[in-house]
Amino acid sequence: MKPTRLTLLALTLTLAAGLGHAQAIWKWKDKDGRIQISDRAPPNDVPARDILSQPAGTSSKAAAAAPAPVADATKAAPAAPAASGVDSALEKKRKQDAADKASQLAAAQAADKARVAAAKAENCSRARGHMAALESGQRMSRMNANGEREFLDDQARAAESARTRQMMDSNCQ
Repeated sequence: MKPTRLTLLALTLTLAAGLGHAQAIWKWKDKDGRIQISDRAPPNDVPARDILSQPAGTSSKAAAAAPAPVADATKAAPAAPAASGVDSALEKKRKQDAADKASQLAAAQAADKARVAAAKAENCSRARGHMAALESGQRMSRMNANGEREFLDDQARAAESARTRQMMDSNCQ
């Protein structure tokens, strides 16, 4: 079968598209003498003489370290490091983050305490209602393990009253 012009054109375009991706490869020697290959520019500490190959149309120093314009650098420059070597703006941000985390932790603890207090108040209310029903003398029943209703006799009523008093002691303070 003879290749047609359209097939040859498609093959040529496919190969050309693949070559476009291969052009953005950097190759340089690092400080230990090893050859490094990457699609990114080498670090700033690599001298221009150690850059073995680079993408077409880029200069080795301009691509390796693309400095911002001087006017923009003075506007966006952070505060100078303090004499101790710590950046004051960074230290201020760290302190602010720590304060934010502490306040979030305190808020979470307060919410937990409020939730526990609300649960205790609900349990106290239920225990008081149950104790009032036990002390009223009316006939009471409960379901046993088989799902059958059984009525409380005097001994079971006394045990239930003792258990309810313990619940009231722990929840009603």
